[in-house]
Amino acid sequence: MADETQQKTAADEEVTDRILTAANVITFIRLVMVPVSLGFLLTGNDVVATVLFALTAATDFVDGQVARRTHTVSKLGQLLDPAVDRLLMICAVVGLLAVGRLPVWIVVLVLARDVFLLIGGAWLLREHAVRVPVVYAGKVATTFLFIGLAGLMFNMPQIAGLGWCDVSWLPGFNSMSCSWGIWCIYIGLCIGVFTTVYYVVSAYRKLKEALAAERHGSER
Repeated sequence: MADETQQKTAADEEVTDRILTAANVITFIRLVMVPVSLGFLLTGNDVVATVLFALTAATDFVDGQVARRTHTVSKLGQLLDPAVDRLLMICAVVGLLAVGRLPVWIVVLVLARDVFLLIGGAWLLREHAVRVPVVYAGKVATTFLFIGLAGLMFNMPQIAGLGWCDVSWLPGFNSMSCSWGIWCIYIGLCIGVFTTVYYVVSAYRKLKEALAAERHGSER
C-alpha cells in the first residue's frame, strides 16, 4: 500500500531505473505468493492459503522500507508495489466468492472501488500531474479488509448470525453461522466508502487548481 511516507520519500530521493534491487525482489516474491495462495484456497487448503495471504499482506511495508533504507527507490517498485496489493485484494475476494464465503455485492463493491481509484488516479497523474495522497483512514480500511479476508479464508471459528434478516446475501446479519472475518469486512467497507468520497472531493479540488494553472499558463 503506497502511503504518504512512501510518496514523500520518493519525491525527495532519486528514483532509479534499476530492476534487480533487493526491494523489487521482495515485491516479486509477494507477487508470486498471490496466485499460489489463491490456488490453495480453491483446492480447499484453507490453512496454507491463509498463511500465504497473511504473509503477503503483512510484508507490504517491507519492500518499501528496504527501498528507502538502501536508497534504491525504483520506478518499477513504485508501480509494482501498489499493484501487488490490488491484485492480492482482487484474488482474495474472487476466490472467496468462488468457494461461497463472500456474497457477490461485496466482491463487486470492492472491485469497483479499486478499479475506480486506480483508473481515476492514473488519469489525473498522466493528464494533469495531479496526485491525491493516501490518507491514514484509507490504510485502516485496507487493513480491516485484509484481516477480514484472512478470517474468511481460515473460516474458523464460525459464529452465529444476529438473525436480523432472512436474506442469504447478508452474512452475519442473518441467522446462519459464518466466520468472524465478515465483521472486519463490513468495517473496512464502511471506512472505505468515506475515504472514497474524500478522495473524489480532493481530486476534484486539485483538478480545478490544475486546470486553472494550465489556463493561466496558456494565457501568458
